[in-house]
Amino acid sequence: MTDHPLRPHTEAVRPEWIDYNGHMNVAYYVLAFDHATDALLDHVGLGAAYVRAENRSVFVLEMHVTYEREVKAGDPLSIATRVLGVDDKRVHLVHEMRHAGEGWLAATNELVLMHVDLAERRSCPLPAAAGACLRGVHQAQAGSPVPSQVGRVIGLRPRSKP
Repeated sequence: MTDHPLRPHTEAVRPEWIDYNGHMNVAYYVLAFDHATDALLDHVGLGAAYVRAENRSVFVLEMHVTYEREVKAGDPLSIATRVLGVDDKRVHLVHEMRHAGEGWLAATNELVLMHVDLAERRSCPLPAAAGACLRGVHQAQAGSPVPSQVGRVIGLRPRSKP
């Protein structure tokens, strides 16, 4: 667990992530976002070492991805994470994936995570230290604007008539 500010996760689009359309396949956006989630969990003390030591982890309850602009092989990515809310068992967060060199938004990923006892396969309270760290990140980010993609509902909207 660390007190320093949450840094963006960075990586480059790998050639094997490219599909037959010549851009990163949708599944690999989720993988890159998962890497950013792992970075957050490491930051707050809920990473792989915690899982091995405590037999507890976090599961994703819900996830929404928006695709804003395509990325291609070799493109550098920067994924910023914003903690939107924390309660005793759950975390609501959003990732924003940007082209690291040019700064434009490529995609967003909104998630709700649940802390789980792996032996019982049931939810359980977050450890006090991790919960405090998550609340600290949330408070530190409170002044930042919430991405417009947060809270979107999926569906077809009626087209406007000319």
